[in-house]
Amino acid sequence: MPSHPTKSVEKVVLAYSGGLDTSVIVPWLKENYGCEVVCFTADVGQADELEGLEEKALASGASQLVIKDLNEEFASEYLVPLMRSGAIYERKYLLGTSVVRPLIAKYLVDVAHQVGADAVAHGATGKGNDQVRFELTVMALDPRLKVIAPWREWDIRSREDALEFATERGIPVPNTLKSIYSRDRNLWHLSHEGGPLEETWVEPEESMFLLSASPEDAPDQAEYVEIEFDSGIPTTLNGEKITPAQLISQLNTIGGVHGIGRSDLVESRLVGMKSHGVYETPGGTILMAAHRELESLVLDKNTIQYKDVVALKYAELLYNGLWFSPLKEAIDAFMDNTQGPVTGTVRLKLYKGNIIPVGRKSPFTLYREDFATFGQEDVYDQSDAEGFIHIYGLPLKVRALNKLPVSGMDMPKPDYSRFKRD
Repeated sequence: MPSHPTKSVEKVVLAYSGGLDTSVIVPWLKENYGCEVVCFTADVGQADELEGLEEKALASGASQLVIKDLNEEFASEYLVPLMRSGAIYERKYLLGTSVVRPLIAKYLVDVAHQVGADAVAHGATGKGNDQVRFELTVMALDPRLKVIAPWREWDIRSREDALEFATERGIPVPNTLKSIYSRDRNLWHLSHEGGPLEETWVEPEESMFLLSASPEDAPDQAEYVEIEFDSGIPTTLNGEKITPAQLISQLNTIGGVHGIGRSDLVESRLVGMKSHGVYETPGGTILMAAHRELESLVLDKNTIQYKDVVALKYAELLYNGLWFSPLKEAIDAFMDNTQGPVTGTVRLKLYKGNIIPVGRKSPFTLYREDFATFGQEDVYDQSDAEGFIHIYGLPLKVRALNKLPVSGMDMPKPDYSRFKRD
């Protein structure tokens, strides 16, 4: 297969999974850039077997493999801020792939510094979002590093091309059957794309789902969970103090049993096209629901409403790869400022795909039973409401007195006939 000689680099660190693409990228880099290749693998809860990965990387031509267990950092420094923000992309996506890419890219840069590399490389395609997320992170943390994206350079266009390339060079590649789906898994979620999902009218096959039971097959008996938060950070699950990573992992198991966290979404990629994906995020869905319930108890109306507005921008920044950006850092400061009183416990009932809040308590609650009670007059004089309503409704009254049209009743209707073609 023809190659395209390019400017040489001395040493490159490759984000390595051990799959077909990255196995082929190792010799491709050596041939086309004349460089030493160091492979880096981030353990972020993807549940892939790491045993034998080093031998596979070395057999592909890498000089070494660096593996880092990043589960606790991923949970504490990335997933907890995501949860506290309440960010959701396009109404459904809990940003599982988006949020892990800056962490992996951060350590690509870190390992590059450790081994004295002058370049980094990734296996993201030229059609997706991940290329942007990886490269913007590298740009933000060390723009001196050259970024190599083989999918934007090489002649390989299919799995068959990649297998031929590997066979010609005696490179061992995975011999398992390739899934018809493209998947990404980490501690937060499992995503599915491609295959039958490229048709948006077809219902996903039940066999596709790996983390969650279908609601029909979920237990007929509901399960209760209690989650305790300290300043917006989850610290306890059902009375047991555990780390955020352990808590998310346990909620994944519990939620999966009850069919929690499935999301089917046609989303807008950063590069301009639409894509159809199905996501399983059982633990994250439960955790975000619990956090929202506690915020409803301890945050005032204006803060909740503005936080929801900011969360939309936060989700966009994360999706677009701008984790390490000034605006994202500024929003983090705002989010942190809101989380002081988000301390307390939430009880949820899980039943056949549903998360039902059944209890919430906090030492910082803004709820007062004596204020809310309809019959209590010494804390709230109901006659005060009359003056408030007069003032609040004054613009509506003025409009009516001036005989101005009311929307939906006697407003002028557009004459669309003027826009018809002859």
